[in-house]
Amino acid sequence: MSKLSIGIDIGGHYIKAALIEEYKFLRRWEEPTSEGRTIEGVTEQLKRIAGELEPPGYTLSVGIGMPGFLDLQREHLVLSPNFPDWKGLPLKTLLEDRLKRKVMIENDANCYALGEQLAGLAKGLKDFVVLTLGTGIGGGIVVDGRLFKGAHGFAGEPGHMALGETELCGCGCYGHLEAISGTDAMERKAGQIGLPEDMKILWARKDEPAIAEIIMPSLQTMAKAIASITHLFDPEMIILGGGFSRAEGLLSILEPMALKYLVPHFRDIFNLKISLLGNDAAMLGAASLADELN
Repeated sequence: MSKLSIGIDIGGHYIKAALIEEYKFLRRWEEPTSEGRTIEGVTEQLKRIAGELEPPGYTLSVGIGMPGFLDLQREHLVLSPNFPDWKGLPLKTLLEDRLKRKVMIENDANCYALGEQLAGLAKGLKDFVVLTLGTGIGGGIVVDGRLFKGAHGFAGEPGHMALGETELCGCGCYGHLEAISGTDAMERKAGQIGLPEDMKILWARKDEPAIAEIIMPSLQTMAKAIASITHLFDPEMIILGGGFSRAEGLLSILEPMALKYLVPHFRDIFNLKISLLGNDAAMLGAASLADELN
């Protein structure tokens, strides 16, 4: 990417954005997502943020990473558990109309994978998987150097792997990975027994028996998912991103758990890493999509 462009990462709690040129972050912006997460409130935020970031006299294209399922053409939001009222919206057209500029939309974890491919741990790799760990669990899969989107555009949703039975997921199904191992799920379980509903506090106290009974089974399920992804895709690397990936000591717990579930010859090639780009990866990936429009 060589031109000025804006990359935006929309999350359930925060919107992060940046003005980027040649992988350099010239300006940054972060603020809480509009209360109620309505399309009207969020689009007004995006319009204002884009205007704040771009230099005077410019109308820059915007790349937006969005949690949820997008159609293959990346025009409609099919479903987003974090934004349930947005279901079925012609999101690309709607955003271009309200922001008065060209817009590219992509799944947020796919944007993360693109960012890693451009300037992160995956630079030079052809086959890798990104897992974003946070309130939910997202994924971006790159095969032979290209994002793998599947036949209908929905591929790369590890958070909806069926690894349980009774846990209600935000998508309406039961037993999905993010309903077990997402930070929202762990915080809810903690609240049910009178513990703080704050993952930072819970992680700092993870050795306490009551908290360990919540966190360790959740990590065990996550490790099963990582092992399954390894068996399915044989990636050169699996990169963990998202807020929870930065929990101190997470890798030292999760890696041996996953190794236990791997076929022996996969153990020798297993390569699990924590992203060095952090939140910048998704914004960088989104901006690279916008760069194509400028």
